Amino acid sequence: MSTKLETFLQSLNPVQKEAVLHHGSPLLILAGAGSGKTRVIIGKIAYLIQRQGIDPRSILAVTFTNKAAEEMRTRAADLEPRAGDVMIKTFHSFGAWLLRRNASLVGLSSQFTIYDDDDQQTLLKSLFPGTQQNLLRALAHQISRAKDFGLTPDHDLSTITGDPEFRADYRTYEKRLREIGNADFGDLILRTTHLLEDEPLVKKRIHERFQVILVDEYQDSNIAQYQMLRALCSDQTYICVVGDDDQSIYRFRGAEIANILQFSQHFPGTDTIRLEQNYRSTGNILALASAVVGKNEGRLGKELWTHNPDGDLPQIVMLDSAEDEAREITALLQQDIRTGTPLTNTAILYRTNAQSRLFETSLLHAAIPYRIVGTLRFYEREEIKDALAFLKFIANPKDEISFRRIINKPARGLGNATLSKILSHLGPAQGNIALALEFALPGLSAKARTGAGDFLKLYTGLNDPPQKGSTLASWLEALLETSRLMDYHQQQDEIAGTQKIQNLEELVNAASLYPNTTEGLVDFLEAVELDSSRETGEDGENGVTLITMHNTKGLEFSRVICTGMEEGLFPRNGDDSSELEEERRLFYVAATRAQHQLVFTTCRTRRIHGRIVDSLPSRFLGEIPPELRTLTSLGMGGYTNAFSDSAGSTRRKETAYQGDWGRPVNLESSRSMNPQAQQQKLKATFPKGTRIYHDDYGVGEIVKSTFNGSDEVVLVRFESGRTATFLPKYNQLDRIQ
Repeated sequence: MSTKLETFLQSLNPVQKEAVLHHGSPLLILAGAGSGKTRVIIGKIAYLIQRQGIDPRSILAVTFTNKAAEEMRTRAADLEPRAGDVMIKTFHSFGAWLLRRNASLVGLSSQFTIYDDDDQQTLLKSLFPGTQQNLLRALAHQISRAKDFGLTPDHDLSTITGDPEFRADYRTYEKRLREIGNADFGDLILRTTHLLEDEPLVKKRIHERFQVILVDEYQDSNIAQYQMLRALCSDQTYICVVGDDDQSIYRFRGAEIANILQFSQHFPGTDTIRLEQNYRSTGNILALASAVVGKNEGRLGKELWTHNPDGDLPQIVMLDSAEDEAREITALLQQDIRTGTPLTNTAILYRTNAQSRLFETSLLHAAIPYRIVGTLRFYEREEIKDALAFLKFIANPKDEISFRRIINKPARGLGNATLSKILSHLGPAQGNIALALEFALPGLSAKARTGAGDFLKLYTGLNDPPQKGSTLASWLEALLETSRLMDYHQQQDEIAGTQKIQNLEELVNAASLYPNTTEGLVDFLEAVELDSSRETGEDGENGVTLITMHNTKGLEFSRVICTGMEEGLFPRNGDDSSELEEERRLFYVAATRAQHQLVFTTCRTRRIHGRIVDSLPSRFLGEIPPELRTLTSLGMGGYTNAFSDSAGSTRRKETAYQGDWGRPVNLESSRSMNPQAQQQKLKATFPKGTRIYHDDYGVGEIVKSTFNGSDEVVLVRFESGRTATFLPKYNQLDRIQ
């Protein structure tokens, strides 16, 4: 054995070494967060070659990304140079490799092209020429979903869709795809499995070639990938999969947690080794994460531990509003700058991309550099730019750039030739595109005239006099509905599992701070433009990280702040038990990204559809044992008690803290933490005890009056028992004498 490998093996803990040296029966390695699973995989590859005498060309290692495959290859070759001959591929790239070498057996050319999503839709368009693009996009998604489940047109497709025509459409698509001789991404798995099942000689060659199969991140595999793996293995194949059932968080992409939970049933005689020693986080962080994910029933079970110190207790910070949440986190980062603490130490995590807006705005105004991982900045996102283009065109009907973006989105049958005809009337219309559109209508084709007329009607309707007393949010909501932008992006969400609708709803929330007037629209657009054009610092890579909880998998940070810890936001849905368990696994992933400090923030109110609504703390916070967290209440009033009730724990009085989230202070004297004290010179128009009437809620009484900037915010308890929060400036509240 080489000195390098021997030294490497000596560096492993006993359980890691046991996993590396294991051979013979199938092996399931349950690798907890931060337990060094990649070291185990590369060590196992090197050991199999050096000690077991396995030909490196007979080892197949499967990962989920090309980047992970390359890292595995490089690190394994560093321990054992012959590991460079190991086949390390993703599921899809291995499928493409095998299909190209046996293309004639499945009706393909060895140079077949792999169709992506756009290619699929183009093919479907040729098959169903009269079908709307959004329906073709949905059909392409359903076909891909069926293939992820290992389903052909001959199978029961009710789990994919209830559409009775889907089977015939799927069959038509498959027939044409085979006639062309190409494959889509789903085929790289599905047709590879069928090749192995239908061609005994190919199956025999593959079984003889690959004596060892290693699979990383097995908890993320889907049904079709399991079926392919099963076909690749013979009774003599040494199969080893590595994964963490507690980190299975991609069901929306088709991941099937049952693959790892039932591995020992799929491969009889399986040995299970648990990697439970964590090298990343402090003891208290691990104990908290384990306590919460331990509430799940669908898990194999393990308990993370560490030789690291217990460290600080994780904090739950309770705030009045989402705006306060962004403000206080910004203040914390400003303190980091003053003390020389690197901003890269901190990651701000959130459940949905839409939540980034408030943090981006606050950080930009404070000139704090940041980087967003896995998505665009809020105002650069397609759906936001679409909505803003509508607003800009309404504010200025001479804005040709905005007009070009929105005239055919959603599709109105207006091509470039029609657009040129419309713009040719700009001279007589004195640059007013809406007027040019009106001039051009008589000369357009019937189809184009219908589409252009619909747009003109939409534009005219949106220029009606605003409703006095309302906010810009209600008008923006109407625009998104009548323009069909909301429907358009809703369909994209359903197809791609994106969060475009939530981003549009967050834009509505931003608009709720402005009056529904022409001046309000102009002011809103100006604020957006200033925010979107601000620099994030000289180097965003040296800034704080903004990232969704899903995108943090595989990353680590010294301090992690998990925001938006409220029911309905995280967890998103508390009714479906399987969804709730996946949300709890997502909590576990988020918490175990933290090395030294873990903070959760939860807000009493949050804007939804432009209105301020009350929230309850996430049930996950209530599942944290009291001895594993501290509560910090920042001007929360009775919200701490609400948390205690939701958590099912003993009602207790919590201490209020100031901006450093550490030293207890008198709440009344905390200028930065007490908006009410800040605004004590402002006079409430609806003081506590005032009886009011609201059209939707009925009779109620003001139980709290505070100020958000110069705007009064009141909490009302109605006779129905319901509570709600309003801005009297924008909501009709009638006093009852």
